[in-house]
Amino acid sequence: MTATTERPQRSQKGNILDRTAGFFTNLMDKYLPDPLVIAIMLTGLTMVLAILAQGSSPLEVVEYWGGGFWDLLAFTMQMTVVLLAGYILAKTPLVDRLLDALTIRISSPRTAIIVATLVGGIGSWLNWGFGLVMGGIIAQKLAMNVKGLHYPLAIAAGYSGFAVYGIGLSGSVPLLIATEGHFLQEQVGIIPLADTIFSPYLLLTNLAVLLFLPLFNMALHPKDPAKIKEMDRTSHAVDAPIKELDQRTTLAAKLNNSPIIGIGIGLIALVYAFNYFFQGGTLNLDAVNFMFLFLGIILFARPSAFLAAVNDGVKIVSGIIIQYPFYAGIMGILVGSGLVVSFADWFGTFSTAETLPFWSFISGGIINLLAPSGGGQWAVQGPVMMEAAQAMGANNAATAVAVQIGDQWTNMVQPFWILPVLAISGLKLRDVMGYMVLILVFLGVIFGAAVLLWGFLAV
Repeated sequence: MTATTERPQRSQKGNILDRTAGFFTNLMDKYLPDPLVIAIMLTGLTMVLAILAQGSSPLEVVEYWGGGFWDLLAFTMQMTVVLLAGYILAKTPLVDRLLDALTIRISSPRTAIIVATLVGGIGSWLNWGFGLVMGGIIAQKLAMNVKGLHYPLAIAAGYSGFAVYGIGLSGSVPLLIATEGHFLQEQVGIIPLADTIFSPYLLLTNLAVLLFLPLFNMALHPKDPAKIKEMDRTSHAVDAPIKELDQRTTLAAKLNNSPIIGIGIGLIALVYAFNYFFQGGTLNLDAVNFMFLFLGIILFARPSAFLAAVNDGVKIVSGIIIQYPFYAGIMGILVGSGLVVSFADWFGTFSTAETLPFWSFISGGIINLLAPSGGGQWAVQGPVMMEAAQAMGANNAATAVAVQIGDQWTNMVQPFWILPVLAISGLKLRDVMGYMVLILVFLGVIFGAAVLLWGFLAV
């Protein structure tokens, strides 16, 4: 009798991670509003900072906000296509079968958390839109099959892999500074991918994240069965196939369902991509989007099935389409008032050649909370940090990429990019944010140590 009564008491008490995760989860449940409300509140905060810190008048701040509201429309479309192409590829029959084959073998909740983290991380390194969606889909499939899996943590783990996107193949800053004609070329030249994405520093950093983050996420899984919130399997249809739009036997239907048409245009696109790189074309976001989009067409084969996936994916990206202009407005305030430049300059006042990458990382992470756009943020913060790097003799590649790492780091708690995953999962932001706070702290140790070490070794 004594043994059976003591065990539940220890379980209820839990360990430090259990109690900390529970504290933040309860805190977010009580006080965290929806992402759109957060975007509006951040707008107000930025306006106040511009008035108090920069001396801008209220009318000027409003004009900065309204004038910048539509400034990132082209970039918004580019980001939307990245995410949509990633979703399409993740929903292709081949990838879907691979995910089914992977999830069907897993029965342990903690193993499921590890797998969700790894799939999201590896996918995000390949393409951030692909990984972002894959993390959500694999977490949902695992929650459908694995009994006792805490669904909010599974979704948080799948999303946490997104933390490596910026130092992967679709990272905005590394791709931009490696592109001929980029806006800082006269100042820093072309910085090849061998010095950034494929450098030993970043490869080892990615490896550290992919090794330790899954284990950390696994440790967050509640020990007390009473605290586990499983997926409501009756309200989800994870494995429902994307149906073709036209099932008739008419000529039009045959054309819509013809694999020759889909595969044909896909192969033409791949020929173009091969020739593009053969002639010295650089790997940039447009090139990544192009390849992923047409790879999705090839794998779906039938145009009708591809279009059905597109229609399904539009629901996933809708939050980005609506909310990105709000963050563009915030960026307009940051730029127009000079707030972002002043903020970046302030970090430069106490940096050295060795520590500049670290403080670039910190400043990039803070600015990302107000304006979650790696490319847009770099357009404003980049010139300041690169000027500081030139003046101090700091490593250009380390300083530049550190801004990107700061951006991907605080994406863990910036509510914008998790919108597609929430749309897939059916959860609210408050359901996962408690775990994301702990993940932010853990990744801050890894990323902070990595950029600090890089700064000292690269000088």
